[in-house]
Amino acid sequence: MLAVSSSSQDSAVPLAYQELEQFVQVLLKDALMQSGEPAWEHARGVAQICQMLGLDENARSAALLFNVWWVLDKEQHEKIQTLEEKVPQTVKELVRQILQLLNMGGISKDISSAPLNSTNKNAAKLAAEQLDILRRMLLAMAPDIRVVLIRLASRLQTLRWYAASKTQPPAGFAQESLMVYAPLANRLGVWQLKWEMEDLAFRFKEPQVYQTLARALEEKRIERENFIARSIHKLANALAASHIKADVAGRPKHIYSIHHKMQKKDLPLEGLYDLRALRVLVNDLKDCYTALGIVHQLWTPIAREFDDYIARPKANGYQSLHTVVTTEDQRPLEVQIRTHAMHQHAEFGVAAHWRYKETASASGLAPSPAAGSEQDKKIAWLRQLLAWKKEVTEAITDEYWQIQADDRIYVLTPQGRVIELVKDATPIDFAYHLHSELGHKCRGAKVDGVMVPLSTPLRTGQTVEIIADKKLTSGPSRDWLNPELAFLQSPRARAKVRAWFNATEQQQDIQTGRTIVERELQRLGKTAVNLQELAAKLGFEKPEELFLFASKAEFHPRSIETAFEHKTPEDPDALVRARVDHLSDTKKHTKASVLVVGVDVLTQLARCCKPAPPDLIGGYITRGKGVSIHRLECNSFKSLLKKDPDRVIECTWGDAQDAIYAVEVRVLAVDRPGLLRDISEVFAKERINVTAVTTQSSKGQARMGFAVQIKVASQLERALLSIGEIKGVLEARRR
Repeated sequence: MLAVSSSSQDSAVPLAYQELEQFVQVLLKDALMQSGEPAWEHARGVAQICQMLGLDENARSAALLFNVWWVLDKEQHEKIQTLEEKVPQTVKELVRQILQLLNMGGISKDISSAPLNSTNKNAAKLAAEQLDILRRMLLAMAPDIRVVLIRLASRLQTLRWYAASKTQPPAGFAQESLMVYAPLANRLGVWQLKWEMEDLAFRFKEPQVYQTLARALEEKRIERENFIARSIHKLANALAASHIKADVAGRPKHIYSIHHKMQKKDLPLEGLYDLRALRVLVNDLKDCYTALGIVHQLWTPIAREFDDYIARPKANGYQSLHTVVTTEDQRPLEVQIRTHAMHQHAEFGVAAHWRYKETASASGLAPSPAAGSEQDKKIAWLRQLLAWKKEVTEAITDEYWQIQADDRIYVLTPQGRVIELVKDATPIDFAYHLHSELGHKCRGAKVDGVMVPLSTPLRTGQTVEIIADKKLTSGPSRDWLNPELAFLQSPRARAKVRAWFNATEQQQDIQTGRTIVERELQRLGKTAVNLQELAAKLGFEKPEELFLFASKAEFHPRSIETAFEHKTPEDPDALVRARVDHLSDTKKHTKASVLVVGVDVLTQLARCCKPAPPDLIGGYITRGKGVSIHRLECNSFKSLLKKDPDRVIECTWGDAQDAIYAVEVRVLAVDRPGLLRDISEVFAKERINVTAVTTQSSKGQARMGFAVQIKVASQLERALLSIGEIKGVLEARRR
């Protein structure tokens, strides 16, 4: 692997780019890539693509160099070492990151061959999710955006070589290019790479379909070109007459784009609107809309085919006006209108921000500082670019190129499945993400084949293997819940560990209670009594519920004697607890409005605890207001039960379909910009209506209250779980 040490930098003068190019050409003279492509031809092609994108000299040097370490063997170590001494440190770091991405080749190939069009919806959904995670993983593994661009250029150069040499690529190569690399280029807005990569990959993946479309387009090429030439002449004259300086040209059509649109819209080739298309480039934003008006004066617009991507840019920053019009001979014509700066962005995406510099007022792009300012160098718009499906966040440092994902990592199972975890997640977090039982039985872990402590923070790109204890009685350690030991970083994993201990302790309490009950029955001489009948007499459905109640410190063994004497126990608190437990065990819950068992009376939800399905509930008969419905855990309800137990009745949920319930949520978090927005997005995702919000901030902590409306409690449970995983959130609970 390439060394990144700078020990030799002081003793050697770095080569100029032209000298480096000659040096690499000699080194790679007879070397071949794994595909059979000459290594020097590949290196030069990648560097030329990077130059076309406008990347700096360091990036082009890295594009030349990475093949040296990737292709040459150890026998040529001396040559490589000599080269290292002549390469700047920044270039060597770029090469190291490129090699790290190249090592993922086999993984992305396996994932990209997954059955996206499978009739099994779950399999197709899983495959799509894996692809999405992989694309984000590629970005997360490249803290320098130039690394991703060089990797895309390398893939395009390989596709070009397969096409030029008429060599069939290996199985899955074209699919990988279509499903991983082309969408990644699109996400970065580098359409120059995206379109060519898609067409070449499609040519290899479905050669017959490709050839059929190519022939169909060629048959009417001359007619289409004549039509476009007449349209260009007419529009250019009209723009000039209005004193608008513009470049008008035909827009090239890409075969894969045509095929994709035909499938998506289920249309024949001639049914597509944009086979005949013009592109108009103007100097400023005002001229865009003026040119649009002229186009609509010349030809009849089709209203449903108009898109304003200037006012509403695409996620990758793309801006343009799109309209479709009907010409004099009733043929559709698509026209795209944009400024020169917008066109640079459309072609080169992220690369355009150092290729084409101008101020916001002149470009018509989203507001940005003047060229050359520090803010411009930070490329602030990349914050939105890398918020891929709102799951990848970024922190852009003072360095011009640096981008990093600060709250997610992406690791691999031994089978190559990509797993998304919170930053600094440990092997135990990984195990619980795969399966709760695997987490409980986790006793060791290997990371990239090496045994590591279970508290080791994982990093993106690592392969993790869990070593589990096969004993049925094995479980987690209480040390895992100690935050100072840092065994767990995921709130979900911590919840699973707590749930395991709660369940274990409950079983222990049941056993303790059984011993107490059996001892009391022995004292009473009732050892032959049926435990099921005894539990029923005391208000419990099952003996285990009686045992659990008997294990509590407040339980008095004499309470059992009352079951045989048919009188109320002396301890009124014991009766209250027994009644509450009995009500808790009513299992006939359905999903909507409240139903009082056996009585048709007015009911109302108590404001103190705001119950909602499937909360365990009880009713209290009020004076003149019907039955007030409370959650069984409500302190007010317990007080009413203790004060006037005869007015308490059992309740279940009825079956109204459209009932909505008001509940309150409390959130405690570290205060930061965007916190309220992130929480609101969770509620929106779960389709929970927020009716009121209160916030208080003190000493860096935010206390937030949300009044929300839900249909079932599971909605709220999912929302609370998601809110708990938001960066900075310390606690999220229902009031």
